Amino acid sequence: MWGSGADALGGRRFGLTGLESRLDAWARRRLAAARNRGVRTFLIEFAAFVVKQAWATLFGFLLLVAIVAARVFYPDGLGIASNDLLTVAAILIQIAMVVTGLETRRELRVIVMFHIVGTLMELFKTDVGSWSYDADGFLRIAQVPLFSGFMYAAVGSYMVRVYRLFDLRFDRYPRVWVTVIVAAGIYVNFFAHHWLPDARWVLLVAVVLLWGRTVMTVRLLERSIRLPLLGVFAGLATVIWLAENIATWAGAWSYPDQLDGWEPVSAAKLVSWFLLMIVSVVLVTWVYPPRPADARTPRSVREGSGRPSVSAL
Repeated sequence: MWGSGADALGGRRFGLTGLESRLDAWARRRLAAARNRGVRTFLIEFAAFVVKQAWATLFGFLLLVAIVAARVFYPDGLGIASNDLLTVAAILIQIAMVVTGLETRRELRVIVMFHIVGTLMELFKTDVGSWSYDADGFLRIAQVPLFSGFMYAAVGSYMVRVYRLFDLRFDRYPRVWVTVIVAAGIYVNFFAHHWLPDARWVLLVAVVLLWGRTVMTVRLLERSIRLPLLGVFAGLATVIWLAENIATWAGAWSYPDQLDGWEPVSAAKLVSWFLLMIVSVVLVTWVYPPRPADARTPRSVREGSGRPSVSAL
């Protein structure tokens, strides 16, 4: 159930993999059979949305499962530290996704960028005591186990996959060079606020001013919906915060207030994750430049009420 998989001539569009294209064709046949049947058509489109989201989160989901499994099922005396085991598991997941064609090489380049950016942040943040990892294992740099970079890569994997799976288009997207400046400021502030005044609220205002009017068009199968981009960022930040609660409960890392016993991650982290979404989006635009709403999209989608409507992309 994959939107935008084939054009009118039957060829692939938007870089879908072979498996995705076959699933797209299968879903479109079901949609054609259900034409003008109201609820059934809606359910097929809704199922396409759910399956696409699940597919986009595949890497992050498998990594989170590995983290929880290391907490629940890790046997004593295994001979390999749990952190090293998680690093090996993350590498194997990544290799399997590339070899089997579940992930494109283009996506892999973005994931590597996220891995580097995330690892640099981890090295600094653990050094200043913002959070900490268990000291076991050999596959680490300083205090940072190598699997930690894959957690940022999971965010990158989701961002690039969702971009092409949903054929994302944007109305009133800000100039890319301006977004790069703001994203750089956000990233620098993650480090600099330990010595300088925290500029996160100034940066948050800048984000609202830049992206406040941006609307994202999301393609399902033949139906497109319009969503406010800042609302999407807030939703993704909440999902990551929930995953962070699961990961810290599983002992992947700990914040200072969790060292004497686990407790939920502070809701203040939602702002940090929201700002990190901006950095993530800007990184993705280096590989997938934001595209405006297609000229062939009906006026009701490009300019209208925001209600779901059939798209003729």
